[in-house]
Amino acid sequence: MISTSSSASNATLTVGGLIHEGAERLRVSGSESARLDAELLLGHVLRVDRSALLAAPEAPVGADHAAAFREFVERRTTGEPVAYIRGIKEFHGLAFSVDPRALIPRPETELLVDLGLERLRSMLTERPRSVGGQPLLAWDVATGSGAVAVALAVEVRRRGYASDVRLLATDVSAAALGLATENAVAHGVADLIEFKTADLTSGVETSPVDLVVANLPYIPSDMVSQLPVAASFEPAIALDGGGDGLDLARRLINELPTALSADGVALLEIGAGQESAVELHAHSVDPDWKVSVHNDLAGLPRVVEIAAGEQM
Repeated sequence: MISTSSSASNATLTVGGLIHEGAERLRVSGSESARLDAELLLGHVLRVDRSALLAAPEAPVGADHAAAFREFVERRTTGEPVAYIRGIKEFHGLAFSVDPRALIPRPETELLVDLGLERLRSMLTERPRSVGGQPLLAWDVATGSGAVAVALAVEVRRRGYASDVRLLATDVSAAALGLATENAVAHGVADLIEFKTADLTSGVETSPVDLVVANLPYIPSDMVSQLPVAASFEPAIALDGGGDGLDLARRLINELPTALSADGVALLEIGAGQESAVELHAHSVDPDWKVSVHNDLAGLPRVVEIAAGEQM
């Protein structure tokens, strides 16, 4: 709830007035989502959601809060992502801590979580765990902020799979793993996820993996500099996928024969127009793999699924 108390000297500072002021400042700086940015930043300062702001445009705002808001707006004019300014990003219905240690989770990556949960459910249905049997192993490769692994773990526990699924999350960046661990602790699932530093699957000794999920860097190197300025605040290692954007995807696919179980599944997020190249490489590694492509909500190819067995 927005406070209505304010000193007389600050009576002209209102929610609506500050949003308008911030949006205009951001619009001049080139923001394509100026009003939304202003609303999110003011909501963060006042610790309320956007609906509360919109419901009370005439509510007064104290000078300290107004100053903090204006400082955030100025940071945003430099291109700094709103998520980094707020220190939080919503993903799969959860609030994740974010900072420059890792890439900001994107909405389209939620498809990895949805598909991963569906594959785990199918595996548990078709191959029920016997008492004392080994749980399924799901591996989030290049976990970054931990958004995918944590979202999977939260759903695994909610659906009653906690004793039937073991999760592993790895990243080449120890700093990113620190952030991922913090998010796991914040969401109460640190006991379900093992975190390890690793370059893809290299150097990690584990039993055959039933499910691999990976949102690897897939931006071609010569396009990284052409991304919106906000991307320049994110770690380059999490964006740059090499010449055609698929260097790491190919490496991971090359490692799947020794990583996946006999009927395991890998889900790889891709960029626009990369599906054919990924499918071609997968079939060059193993012609018997079944490969399919899943579109995101915008209708764009987003996830390539590689099935070693009969899971598709």
